[in-house]
Amino acid sequence: MTRPPTAALRRVIDAADPVTGRLRGGTQAQLAALVKRGLAFRHPRPPHDHFLTPAGHRLREGEPSPPPAPPPAGPSAEPAGHSGRTGVFAARIGGEEDAPPDGPARLREVHSAWQGLLELRRMTNPDGAVDRPCGWERGHLVQAAALALEAAGHRPEGPDKAGYRVRATPQPDAVAVHGPDAGTLDACAATLERAGWHAGAHTDPRTRARYLLASPRRV
Repeated sequence: MTRPPTAALRRVIDAADPVTGRLRGGTQAQLAALVKRGLAFRHPRPPHDHFLTPAGHRLREGEPSPPPAPPPAGPSAEPAGHSGRTGVFAARIGGEEDAPPDGPARLREVHSAWQGLLELRRMTNPDGAVDRPCGWERGHLVQAAALALEAAGHRPEGPDKAGYRVRATPQPDAVAVHGPDAGTLDACAATLERAGWHAGAHTDPRTRARYLLASPRRV
């Protein structure tokens, strides 16, 4: 088991931004120690700020959690959050067999992940825009679209409930969003448009089912 952080490291964690998880204090040695424990990660782009990982967020909020997973091997930046077992956030794409439970903890995780993604947009888009998807989103289309929907309060499809489903498509820059009815699809389209995506309604020529085709806006 990873040993708990020292009192000095705990003060650095407690001083982090409660939403984005950005660490606003601490020496380089302390930040490196948090990274080594899997409680923080260093952003790969200048100014190379440090942010809490999902395990760091849970420790700051006083929630019980498993030992934190080791930090990623390469330079990466994921929106803060948590999927449950792995300690890495995964937005609900709909139709999962092992979905995280609903409840206040999940709402906090989704909110934190969305705020973290907005911060990632600000830091990685050349002009600092937060109303337009960033490179991470274009490289993780399904997760990015699903996060925008879940953060806006849309319900993903579950074993006993109807909702949205986000799926990859043969097009390299687009995802398909399926829903139980036209009203759900229209609401999802409006949310994606507000989140910086293009979303248009289409009809499957074989099944005649209506769905959305969504792609991240570049300008």
